[in-house]
Amino acid sequence: MQPYELTLAGAAAAIRAGELSPMELTESVLGRIGAVEDRLGAYVTLAADSARQAAVRAEREIAAGRHRGPLHGIPFGLKDLIDAAGLPTTASSRVGAPHPPATDSAVAARLSAAGAVLLGKTHTHEFGYGLTTPQTRNARDHDRIAGGSSGGSAVAVAAGAATFALGTDTGGSIRVPAALNGVVGLKPTYGLLPLHGVTSLSWSLDHIGPLTRTVEDAALVLTALVGSQGPPGASGTAATTAPTVRSGPPAAPGADLPPPESADLTGLRIGIPRQHYFEQVDPGVEASVRAAIDHLHACGAELMDIDIPMARYLQATQWGLMVPEATAAHEQTLRSVPELYGEDVRVLLEAGALVPAGDYLRAQRSRALMREAWTELFQQVDVVAAPSVPMAAVTAGQQKVQWPDGTVEAVSDAYVRLCAPANITGIPALSLPVGPDGTGLPVGLQLMARPFDEATVLRVGRAYETASGSVGGPVPVAS
Repeated sequence: MQPYELTLAGAAAAIRAGELSPMELTESVLGRIGAVEDRLGAYVTLAADSARQAAVRAEREIAAGRHRGPLHGIPFGLKDLIDAAGLPTTASSRVGAPHPPATDSAVAARLSAAGAVLLGKTHTHEFGYGLTTPQTRNARDHDRIAGGSSGGSAVAVAAGAATFALGTDTGGSIRVPAALNGVVGLKPTYGLLPLHGVTSLSWSLDHIGPLTRTVEDAALVLTALVGSQGPPGASGTAATTAPTVRSGPPAAPGADLPPPESADLTGLRIGIPRQHYFEQVDPGVEASVRAAIDHLHACGAELMDIDIPMARYLQATQWGLMVPEATAAHEQTLRSVPELYGEDVRVLLEAGALVPAGDYLRAQRSRALMREAWTELFQQVDVVAAPSVPMAAVTAGQQKVQWPDGTVEAVSDAYVRLCAPANITGIPALSLPVGPDGTGLPVGLQLMARPFDEATVLRVGRAYETASGSVGGPVPVAS
């Protein structure tokens, strides 16, 4: 096994034991990037020289007994909406900032403090406003989309071109590409991680989270990102902008993850939606997800049928919030340099200018009602289990999907549909690979829990990996 094939946990253990050096790992991953990048297009900017320098520093610190934790010496990719000092944040757009930021974003600073090694910036759908990431190709099938908007991060992790990566998620932008490329993607609770230094798409829906090969790896990254800072509200004062209704998580959400051999979910209540999540879903996706849920039941979890509150209003609320907020963020450049935007993004931004204030306020009211309803739902169950996506990766350029009943749906609407509830309510949501879907492509099982209960979705995800024998690793990259 080559070092780039190791999971984060495996690489961290080898480094700690002195069996692998940060420089060896970094060189292996950089070599992998050199071998596959021309076929995948995962990176906007590669910072190989500074990555080597960071790996050397990590090596010296560890040799001197100053080991900072499991991320020390681990190479990672950063979505190109997230600032890193000295590297341009282009948002994969011609409109992107021309000058590199002088300081790190809050999350990049925390990863630097943990000793992680930044490889470079990964592609996003322009400004995070899309579900395909057209510059990047699916790690499993180059003729298919990578998913978005964190497509570069997901593909880099899937292909072994990063040991882990960060993405952002406004309507599924971590979970969709994670599902389509067969990796783990975690959208934490809104407000758990700071958004300072991150280019916003929709301020009240934006989240940051890790993409990894295993649930254990996701827990390690999240723990480092939260660190000793704790979440907003942990000291008793709720965050004023967080669209959640509960605070008070542990400072290290993944610290209590059970060991790999433990998959006991006895006493855990898992809700299986009767509607919305299994409507207009590819039969192969549904079969894979229900088989994964059966694994959780075999681990001792109790399965309960549930109704999703206000399901018919979910997509209207998501778009009613996101579209005007995105347009407001781009108001000046949309007026001055509209020609620099890609057509798909420019059309959405122009449409946002036409949304009446009353509609935006009604979407805010709808979200408030949904938060209350989901709070009541989580008094009945501990976790909701459902598909992350209604279908596997579509062919590049495909705009619409036709369902068996004849209904035609835009591809972007289809991928947002199952992810939007967790963005609207701000609850944590984990996507982990299950399948394949019948055509050999991966799909995602989505696990959601009450606000700031990342520990539970990680525990359940880890139980599935253990029970199913599923352990993430780089996928074969086609020629």
